[in-house]
Amino acid sequence: MAKYEQLAAQIRQQIESGIWRAGERMPSLRKQTEHSGMSLMTVMHAYQLLESQGWLIAHPRSGYTVADNIQSVTEPEKAAVETAESVDINSFIFDVLQASRKPYMVNFGFAYPDPGLYPRHQVNKSLMHAARNLPVSNALDNLPPGNDTLRTMIAQRYAAKGVNISPDEIVITAGALEALNLSLQAVTRPGDWVVVESPTFYGALQSLERFGLKALSVRTDPKTGIDLDSLERAFQSHPVKACWLMTNHQNPLGFTLTEGKKRRLISLLKKYQVALIEDDVYSELYAGTEQPLPAKAFDTTGNVMLCSSFSKSLVAGYRIGWVAAGKRAMDIQKLQLMSTLTTSVPIQLALVDYLNTRHYERHLKQLRRTLDKRKKTMCQLLSRTLPPSVEIIHSEGGYFVWLILPQHADAMAIYAQALAENITLAPGDMFSPGTQFNHCLRLNTSFELDERHTQAIHQLSRIIQLHIGHSH
Repeated sequence: MAKYEQLAAQIRQQIESGIWRAGERMPSLRKQTEHSGMSLMTVMHAYQLLESQGWLIAHPRSGYTVADNIQSVTEPEKAAVETAESVDINSFIFDVLQASRKPYMVNFGFAYPDPGLYPRHQVNKSLMHAARNLPVSNALDNLPPGNDTLRTMIAQRYAAKGVNISPDEIVITAGALEALNLSLQAVTRPGDWVVVESPTFYGALQSLERFGLKALSVRTDPKTGIDLDSLERAFQSHPVKACWLMTNHQNPLGFTLTEGKKRRLISLLKKYQVALIEDDVYSELYAGTEQPLPAKAFDTTGNVMLCSSFSKSLVAGYRIGWVAAGKRAMDIQKLQLMSTLTTSVPIQLALVDYLNTRHYERHLKQLRRTLDKRKKTMCQLLSRTLPPSVEIIHSEGGYFVWLILPQHADAMAIYAQALAENITLAPGDMFSPGTQFNHCLRLNTSFELDERHTQAIHQLSRIIQLHIGHSH
């Protein structure tokens, strides 16, 4: 337990035992600092935690008082902003991902869409064509920022959606994760604070751990997304350098921020001069006819680094991504030269060849229809088989559902038993530096519900039912 959590627990006990009464003014931050021997920042975090849980009320410029309705506070809500001075999650995620590699597994824990949905034959044809016609000067032509034609094609695809991004600010990378990591390196130094959603994509947590960064996990609603009031409070209380957020089809929850929230997010970032690393890898996988815009579409400062890839929409193994880096394009090119040097040249040329064939749009339309249909079918089956106490969170677009089990359930125990029965899941603990999502699971809905997958859902439902019953 962090120091601020220990102090918060101590103050909560004092309130419960009547030392501080409803409506009474609490000691100032400075007095509490002197009294507890803890730092001012620790005391501030403790007070903010108690405020988010309903124990204290903050009064602008006049401190905190004990909440009036304190008797009704039984189960504290999840804190609006959770801090992690260090992130240590990499080995756990490695173990979970390794389990998904076994060929006999039913892969509901898989991060990519069903590989059978990719147009491998057509893309491989383009790869062979590119390899045959590889120019002698290819290595120099494809150094950072990457192949000119590919960057122009990506810029044109954005332009068609009404987002003006110059090819000059696009840097081609080895998948979206390299784009995200280079963006993070461009705006932070070890020890800096970075905001992530709560829960967030586990790759963000791995990157924070790798670069020695501190996480500020901001409360995120499964249906409406990140709490922007809590985000602003995080900006006010910490020297935040960057936010790593997903505004479209967020992983693991699936929500897409409304345009209004995206605009407000951009204005908050501008006000507090915080960089946004926008992870937009699922934006092509929308349902219906209207593609959601990235938050970058509303930015005028060049302070948003928009990261995406072809891995979720075209083919996973080719590992081609990009960052539309705004004013940091040159910084990111230099960082890339020091790490990977260049992204695979034949693969860049293969994608140029494939995108020229116009097959991509047809493939995307078919992919969206299939993913939408499979998600709906999976949700219907889950509704029929899971206990009523399990909440099924599903949004339009993407291919994940988030299951919220009763608070007492242990998702890690469910994960372990499912694994023993050759079913992989993504347990909630993968998506947070803490344990507040240990009663949640993420499922991949992109696979066809054939007999094997349907049977696995029934098995999973039985395991969940067993654990919910046993935990009482």
